[in-house]
Amino acid sequence: MSVKTGVVGVGAIGRNYARISAELTGAELVAVYDANFEQARAVAEEFGAEAVSSLEELVARVDAASVATPTVTHREVATALLTARKHVLVEKPISDSVDDAKAMIDLAAAMGCVLQVGHIERFNPVMSRLEEALNSPKFIECHRLSPFPQRSLDIGVVLDLMIHDLEIVLHLVNSPIVSIDAVGIPVLTRREDIANARLRFENGCVANITASRISPERMRKIRVFQSDAYLSLDYQDQSGWIHRRNGMEIVREEVQVERDEPLKCELAAFVDCAAKGEQPKVSGLQGAAALDVALEITRRIESEAAA
Repeated sequence: MSVKTGVVGVGAIGRNYARISAELTGAELVAVYDANFEQARAVAEEFGAEAVSSLEELVARVDAASVATPTVTHREVATALLTARKHVLVEKPISDSVDDAKAMIDLAAAMGCVLQVGHIERFNPVMSRLEEALNSPKFIECHRLSPFPQRSLDIGVVLDLMIHDLEIVLHLVNSPIVSIDAVGIPVLTRREDIANARLRFENGCVANITASRISPERMRKIRVFQSDAYLSLDYQDQSGWIHRRNGMEIVREEVQVERDEPLKCELAAFVDCAAKGEQPKVSGLQGAAALDVALEITRRIESEAAA
């Protein structure tokens, strides 16, 4: 039996949710909703769904829904879905406050619903290769750069882009943070458009993370150093290299990756979890943990700017 799915918010990101949801095995895209009804109708016609005129109407028609609305509305939209016992995939960040995130997590648990957060890089095929080779990371370096997006301007680059890498680093290191250094600069918006954070963990690992949304180039890379290897992976190209110690020599080997579209993998995993009632790879708790660190970095950047 197919999972009846819907999409709330069909702008640039939500349209892609609708596109893939319409193609998934085991799922049927039945409804889309957007505050701009003409936009919803255009997307619905393109992907064989129905545009509905209210969130309540979408809730009544679906078993599960993807939420790609502005961050400040995530709790409100997710609450309407979860209260009706509908499974939810919410775009990252999970919310704009940890309190709201916790409320969403508690509600999902009370209703027995899946709450997945759209940290898409966790579903990038290079991640499984990284996880296989990883044993005890000592230093992690992440770069996530993009041209100015003309979207997500209600948040800074930390909550817009860096949060992807924060969630990944927290997942890979799995140790409490003991210190954070951060710097950020607003350039085209009133919030930081380029930022760097340095995280130190209780187990000794250090992570250096840079994000920019004013770069002339696109880059999404991670490098991980551990005692027996250095891993360099490119999320964008889904490629990479592992450098291993072999006696007194360093041997380089190409990472073999079965390329796939991360969003398709993410949505397929969500539908599978919804159908089986299983916990997702990136749960509300993990999304909230990444949000908590991102907000602390943002606070430190704002504090430095005000000094």
